[in-house]
Amino acid sequence: MNIQWDAEKYTADFGFVAQYGNDVVSLIDAPAGSSVLDLGCGSGALTNTLREKGYWVIGIDGSQEQLNIAQQSYPDIPFLQGDATDFTLPEPVDVVFSNAVFHWIDRKRQPDMLRCVHSALQKNGQFVFEMGGYQNNRIIHGALADIFQAHGYPYQIPFYFPSIGEYASLLEQAGFLVQYAHLFDRPTPLKGEDGMKDWIQMFLKTPLSIVPMEPEREEILDQAIEQMRPELYQDEQWIADYVRLRMKAIRL
Repeated sequence: MNIQWDAEKYTADFGFVAQYGNDVVSLIDAPAGSSVLDLGCGSGALTNTLREKGYWVIGIDGSQEQLNIAQQSYPDIPFLQGDATDFTLPEPVDVVFSNAVFHWIDRKRQPDMLRCVHSALQKNGQFVFEMGGYQNNRIIHGALADIFQAHGYPYQIPFYFPSIGEYASLLEQAGFLVQYAHLFDRPTPLKGEDGMKDWIQMFLKTPLSIVPMEPEREEILDQAIEQMRPELYQDEQWIADYVRLRMKAIRL
């Protein structure tokens, strides 16, 4: 998960990421005053939501660009820079929460991340999260793969989108008991007439980077967007075909 974020544009144009996370927060049933780690806190919007619910909170994120916004927006919340696959806390917390982060972590590093979460939690502590699930953005990635191939380039999805069964198994192997799991479609409206292009340029920097010349990169983008238009442009608005995996587990 090594991406250079345009943090201000992310906050301005993709605020829905945090907004949808409010539903994930509702899975936490720890009492007020419990300690909560927001892992991959980004701009800190959901960290602040957790605080407003009466929790003692701390945020960790790998992006200093995102943390700068978080620290400016919520100066009284502690934020730390750290890698989700290699972090420790001075003391274990009651809850680890995460929204829209884990699909950025390679499959081979997921056990490392889960070991860190397990160590960061009190016994019987709650692990509540949402991530991209199986077949997330299938139409978007399919169109890009077709057009990349037509231009002679390979296209590799730079994310990990597991099924319920696959991720439940990883959680159990890491010492968690799964209490809740839901895989569901969540069509997500994008902002503006160029919403799909903006989305691709924000979240798919890695596959785009293999196209060396800007004019061809623009051509590939335009062709892929036209291919997905019949399915994802509805009532004069772009829709991203999200599938989410939402889970809650207990540290044994």
